[in-house]
Amino acid sequence: MISAITPQGGLYTMMQEQAFDGAAVVRFLKHLLRQIPGKLLVVWDRLPAHRSNVVKDFLRQGGSERVYLAQFPSYAPELNPDEGVWNYLKRVELRNVCCHDLPQLRSELRKAVARLRRKTPAIQGFIHQVYPDVCV
Repeated sequence: MISAITPQGGLYTMMQEQAFDGAAVVRFLKHLLRQIPGKLLVVWDRLPAHRSNVVKDFLRQGGSERVYLAQFPSYAPELNPDEGVWNYLKRVELRNVCCHDLPQLRSELRKAVARLRRKTPAIQGFIHQVYPDVCV
């Protein structure tokens, strides 16, 4: 699963069974572009898929008109407010959930994400905990 959050409390996700490669990252960026108007600042870690040639090609072919990419320093999860999403999902929404198979896990994760989407102040809090000066 890949996710993105906004200062307004938006939570955007994409789920797939296989690891995310450059093509999947581009599909997620296109999803964000369809959902969020205006220019996007996407700040992410140094996952190889984020730096792939597929992503670079997407940006060269017009993606960079609305998407600006920035990277966190190496090994700095404390700077990534989206880590709050993962922590909350694991420790609150999915705490004590035991799944018997991948379809059940996928279903439980979708329900957990839906519950979190309704908690806009929590999502905003993930950002403000790391960057208290970010305006909503």
